[in-house]
Formats: sequence, C-alpha cells, structure tokens
Amino acid sequence: MLLTPAFFDRSAVDVAHQLIGVQFDLGGCGGMIVETEAYEPDDPASHSFRGPTPRNGVMFGLPAHLYVYRSYGIHWCANIVCRPGSAVLIRALEPLRGLEAMAARRGHADPHLLCAGPGRVCQALGIHLEHNGCAVLAPPFALEAPAMPVPVVVGRRVGISQAADLPWRFGLEGSPYVSRRFTGRHGIANPP
Repeated sequence: MLLTPAFFDRSAVDVAHQLIGVQFDLGGCGGMIVETEAYEPDDPASHSFRGPTPRNGVMFGLPAHLYVYRSYGIHWCANIVCRPGSAVLIRALEPLRGLEAMAARRGHADPHLLCAGPGRVCQALGIHLEHNGCAVLAPPFALEAPAMPVPVVVGRRVGISQAADLPWRFGLEGSPYVSRRFTGRHGIANPP
C-alpha cells in the first residue's frame, strides 16, 4: 500500500508509530523502518519549539517532506514533516536493498550497523542537505506501508536533554537493527 500526504498530516506521535514497518528507499537503497522518534511543536526538544527559522523552515511547510539537518556538526539526520512544526526522526532501518552501495558509503558491511542510528541512515542512503524540503512520496524516494500491522514497542527518546522522558520513540519489536535497545516498562503499543 502506498502512503499519501494525508497519512503525514497528523500528530507526529501517531505517524512515528505507524511508520514502523514501512519500506523507505532512496534511489534503490533502503529497507524497513524499524525505529522512529516523534517531535511536536510544543516539545522543548524539537527544532520547531521556538518557531520558524531559516534552518527549520521546512518543518512548518507541507507534510510528507524531508527536514534534513546536521547533528553536532557531524551527521545528517532525516525527519519527515507531519503537521506544521512537527516531524518524525528516522532513527533506524533494517537494510534490505542496495546493501553494497550502502556499505560503500558507510565503509562498513555489517548489516546490523549500516542503518542503526539517524546519522548512519543518512550516510547509508546518501541523504544530505540537498534533500532538505524534498517530497518523500515522489522519486527518488519511495515509501510503502506493510500489508499487515507490525508489533511496535515504545520507549523514551534518546540523545536529547529536554523532554527525554516522553515515550515518543517507537521500534519494531525484537528487531536487531534498532540503534538502541528498548528497555523499561513501556512495552508494546497498540495501533493509534
């Protein structure tokens, strides 16, 4: 099933949950999304919290577009815009297509480490600042929803200092491809 812009024109928390299991490709490389994090406009950890800027302007634009930024001046990170000021960070993929090209970009062939983390996802897929503002529902991107719902676990977001206690990190239950294991008592989430 192909996704539509309406799928993304919702709460980032709902979208982040339902992106687990979605196939995400760029130019023939990609795989299944196994980990996401949600960021809402009233969230102090979100880049949109203080309003629009030249850097985060894409977050206030149309849903289903990519917001790309550099984290700590080192790694590119890719977020899919939802409602204005909200987005979903793609934290990890299970690599399934274009493994040789992804391994060459990463300089690493271990499939468990190719796309385990938002910086690794972008490096493996070749996502850079030039993709900022691109529609993810048009070539060279391709997204396809799974035929059946997949089991999703919920946890706290990682790598942030504010609002880290919010259970807005989602993952494919039992996946060895997530960037960090899910721990605690949040458990399995029901579909929103």
